[in-house]
Amino acid sequence: MKSVATLLLALLLAACGGSGTGNSAAPVAPVAAVKPPAGQAWTDVVSQTDEGYRMGNPDAPIKLVEYGSRLCPACKGFADGGYKPLTEQYVSTGKVSFEFREFLVHGIADMPPALLGRCVGTATFFPVMEGQFRDQAQFTDKLTPAFMNQFQSLPPAEVIPRLADGMGVVGYFAQRGLPEAKARACLSDRKEVDRLAKITQDRGADGTVSGTPTLLVNGNKVDGITWPDVEKALKAAGA
Repeated sequence: MKSVATLLLALLLAACGGSGTGNSAAPVAPVAAVKPPAGQAWTDVVSQTDEGYRMGNPDAPIKLVEYGSRLCPACKGFADGGYKPLTEQYVSTGKVSFEFREFLVHGIADMPPALLGRCVGTATFFPVMEGQFRDQAQFTDKLTPAFMNQFQSLPPAEVIPRLADGMGVVGYFAQRGLPEAKARACLSDRKEVDRLAKITQDRGADGTVSGTPTLLVNGNKVDGITWPDVEKALKAAGA
């Protein structure tokens, strides 16, 4: 698990609180709403993608992507202020889809909450993630230098489960319906660990992400990291 050892040493790969200095596309004509499948709402349509999980019309003409960390205060700010209007006013129309992709901006510390957040599956992925952002302080308050230093001498394979126990995430997810046995299997899933590490390494290296949250509308980086910034970009794209 070389990638885990690398992440352990690199506790800060970018910055939590992206500058959002990209350029949004020029305004376009409004797009039409799309009816959801019979008996469903678009906000109930969730699927796994190559890099994350997407809510809404998979063929929506306007695609919002967030690269974020569940431990990032700026990501919490966007979630607290933006997820409700985003889903109720935009995703629900079928015009906009929303995809969340993990970016381990804090290195190994981000791995347990990210792994278990994905372990819950499509049905509860987004509600559980919103809950993680609301409860973020109970995890981040534990990430002191003394706490992190105790993992430096552990074999890489032991780091993630021990870190998860120390952060209290296994118990947190158990209260939200994720059995402990399944949680521990997900924490030990080397393929998924390496997958998340590679996404972080690749998107940092190619310049897609320089901080979290990084927000993209149809591939264009949003100028800013707040809900008003994102809403402006969505409207410019025709939402």
